[in-house]
Amino acid sequence: MTPEPVPQFTTQRRVEFADTDMAGIIHFSSYYRYMEECEHAYLRSLGFSVVHKLPNGDIVSWPRVRTSCAFYSPVRFEDVLDVRLFVLRKGVKSLTLEFEFLHQGRRIARGSLKTVCCLHKHADPLISIPIPDEMNQVILESPVPLPKGNHDSD
Repeated sequence: MTPEPVPQFTTQRRVEFADTDMAGIIHFSSYYRYMEECEHAYLRSLGFSVVHKLPNGDIVSWPRVRTSCAFYSPVRFEDVLDVRLFVLRKGVKSLTLEFEFLHQGRRIARGSLKTVCCLHKHADPLISIPIPDEMNQVILESPVPLPKGNHDSD
Protein backbone atom coordinates (compact mmCIF):
# COMPACT_ATOMS: atom_id res chain seq x y z
CA MET A 1 0.00 0.00 0.00
CA THR A 2 1.33 3.45 -0.95
CA PRO A 3 1.89 5.74 2.05
CA GLU A 4 -0.42 8.74 2.38
CA PRO A 5 1.22 11.87 0.95
CA VAL A 6 2.11 14.61 3.39
CA PRO A 7 0.95 18.07 2.33
CA GLN A 8 3.38 20.97 2.54
CA PHE A 9 0.59 23.21 3.82
CA THR A 10 -2.99 22.84 5.08
CA THR A 11 -5.59 25.47 5.82
CA GLN A 12 -9.34 25.57 6.41
CA ARG A 13 -11.98 27.52 4.56
CA ARG A 14 -15.64 27.94 5.43
CA VAL A 15 -18.01 28.02 2.45
CA GLU A 16 -19.58 31.47 2.58
CA PHE A 17 -22.99 32.33 1.14
CA ALA A 18 -21.33 34.35 -1.64
CA ASP A 19 -19.42 31.18 -2.66
CA THR A 20 -22.61 29.27 -3.47
CA ASP A 21 -25.11 29.06 -6.32
CA MET A 22 -28.88 29.50 -6.03
CA ALA A 23 -29.22 25.97 -4.63
CA GLY A 24 -26.80 26.76 -1.77
CA ILE A 25 -24.11 24.47 -3.24
CA ILE A 26 -20.57 25.77 -3.69
CA HIS A 27 -20.05 27.29 -7.13
CA PHE A 28 -17.22 25.68 -9.11
CA SER A 29 -15.38 29.00 -9.48
CA SER A 30 -14.95 29.26 -5.70
CA TYR A 31 -12.45 26.39 -5.73
CA TYR A 32 -10.09 28.44 -7.90
CA ARG A 33 -10.19 31.30 -5.40
CA TYR A 34 -9.64 28.85 -2.52
CA MET A 35 -6.59 27.41 -4.32
CA GLU A 36 -5.15 30.87 -4.76
CA GLU A 37 -5.81 31.79 -1.12
CA CYS A 38 -4.09 28.59 0.02
CA GLU A 39 -1.10 29.24 -2.27
CA HIS A 40 -0.74 32.78 -0.86
CA ALA A 41 -0.93 31.51 2.73
CA TYR A 42 1.67 28.82 1.93
CA LEU A 43 4.12 31.36 0.52
CA ARG A 44 3.53 33.66 3.51
CA SER A 45 4.28 30.71 5.83
CA LEU A 46 7.70 30.50 4.12
CA GLY A 47 8.33 34.23 4.55
CA PHE A 48 7.46 35.28 1.00
CA SER A 49 4.55 36.68 -0.94
CA VAL A 50 3.01 35.89 -4.30
CA VAL A 51 4.23 39.42 -5.11
CA HIS A 52 7.67 39.44 -3.46
CA LYS A 53 9.62 42.70 -3.50
CA LEU A 54 13.39 42.36 -3.91
CA PRO A 55 15.86 44.73 -2.20
CA ASN A 56 16.47 46.55 -5.53
CA GLY A 57 12.73 47.28 -5.93
CA ASP A 58 12.06 44.64 -8.59
CA ILE A 59 9.16 42.27 -7.97
CA VAL A 60 9.07 38.49 -8.26
CA SER A 61 5.56 37.22 -9.01
CA TRP A 62 3.92 33.94 -9.96
CA PRO A 63 1.44 34.29 -12.84
CA ARG A 64 -0.68 31.24 -13.66
CA VAL A 65 -0.12 29.37 -16.91
CA ARG A 66 -2.50 26.44 -16.27
CA THR A 67 -5.29 25.59 -13.85
CA SER A 68 -7.70 22.71 -13.45
CA CYS A 69 -10.15 21.35 -10.93
CA ALA A 70 -12.15 18.11 -10.68
CA PHE A 71 -15.27 17.93 -8.54
CA TYR A 72 -16.38 14.77 -6.74
CA SER A 73 -19.08 15.78 -4.28
CA PRO A 74 -21.02 18.96 -3.52
CA VAL A 75 -20.62 20.98 -0.35
CA ARG A 76 -22.92 23.66 0.98
CA PHE A 77 -23.01 27.01 2.68
CA GLU A 78 -21.19 26.96 6.06
CA ASP A 79 -19.44 23.63 5.45
CA VAL A 80 -15.80 23.78 6.56
CA LEU A 81 -13.21 22.49 4.08
CA ASP A 82 -9.66 21.37 4.71
CA VAL A 83 -7.50 22.60 1.82
CA ARG A 84 -4.25 20.69 1.42
CA LEU A 85 -1.41 21.98 -0.79
CA PHE A 86 1.26 19.76 -2.33
CA VAL A 87 4.19 20.96 -4.45
CA LEU A 88 3.78 18.33 -7.15
CA ARG A 89 6.70 19.58 -9.22
CA LYS A 90 9.34 22.25 -8.79
CA GLY A 91 11.00 23.15 -12.07
CA VAL A 92 13.79 25.63 -12.68
CA LYS A 93 11.25 28.43 -13.30
CA SER A 94 7.89 26.93 -12.38
CA LEU A 95 5.82 25.33 -9.65
CA THR A 96 3.01 22.86 -10.13
CA LEU A 97 0.80 22.88 -7.06
CA GLU A 98 -1.84 20.26 -6.33
CA PHE A 99 -4.75 20.90 -3.97
CA GLU A 100 -7.06 18.48 -2.22
CA PHE A 101 -10.35 19.71 -0.78
CA LEU A 102 -11.72 17.59 2.06
CA HIS A 103 -14.99 17.84 3.94
CA GLN A 104 -15.19 15.72 7.09
CA GLY A 105 -12.25 13.66 5.80
CA ARG A 106 -13.84 12.95 2.40
CA ARG A 107 -12.26 14.28 -0.79
CA ILE A 108 -14.74 16.57 -2.51
CA ALA A 109 -12.51 18.20 -5.14
CA ARG A 110 -8.97 18.25 -6.42
CA GLY A 111 -7.25 21.01 -8.36
CA SER A 112 -3.93 22.21 -9.65
CA LEU A 113 -2.13 25.43 -10.54
CA LYS A 114 0.99 25.76 -12.64
CA THR A 115 2.77 29.03 -11.99
CA VAL A 116 5.91 30.54 -13.49
CA CYS A 117 8.36 32.64 -11.53
CA CYS A 118 8.60 36.04 -13.21
CA LEU A 119 10.52 39.24 -12.70
CA HIS A 120 8.56 42.45 -12.98
CA LYS A 121 10.50 45.66 -13.37
CA HIS A 122 8.59 48.91 -13.14
CA ALA A 123 7.51 49.47 -16.78
CA ASP A 124 8.98 46.38 -18.45
CA PRO A 125 7.02 43.28 -19.46
CA LEU A 126 7.19 40.19 -17.25
CA ILE A 127 10.11 37.86 -17.91
CA SER A 128 10.37 34.32 -16.60
CA ILE A 129 13.35 33.71 -14.32
CA PRO A 130 14.76 30.81 -12.35
CA ILE A 131 13.22 30.55 -8.88
CA PRO A 132 15.42 32.75 -6.62
CA ASP A 133 17.75 30.75 -4.36
CA GLU A 134 16.14 32.02 -1.15
CA MET A 135 12.78 30.61 -2.34
CA ASN A 136 14.19 27.54 -4.05
CA GLN A 137 15.81 26.37 -0.81
CA VAL A 138 12.55 26.30 1.17
CA ILE A 139 10.04 25.22 -1.48
CA LEU A 140 10.26 21.42 -1.60
CA GLU A 141 8.51 18.90 -3.82
CA SER A 142 6.03 16.56 -2.21
CA PRO A 143 7.96 13.38 -1.31
CA VAL A 144 5.11 11.02 -2.20
CA PRO A 145 2.95 11.24 -5.34
CA LEU A 146 -0.74 11.86 -4.76
CA PRO A 147 -3.17 8.98 -5.24
CA LYS A 148 -5.15 9.01 -8.49
CA GLY A 149 -8.87 9.61 -8.67
CA ASN A 150 -11.57 10.05 -6.10
CA HIS A 151 -10.75 9.21 -2.48
CA ASP A 152 -13.84 7.03 -2.18
CA SER A 153 -12.94 4.81 -5.13
CA ASP A 154 -9.25 4.23 -4.28
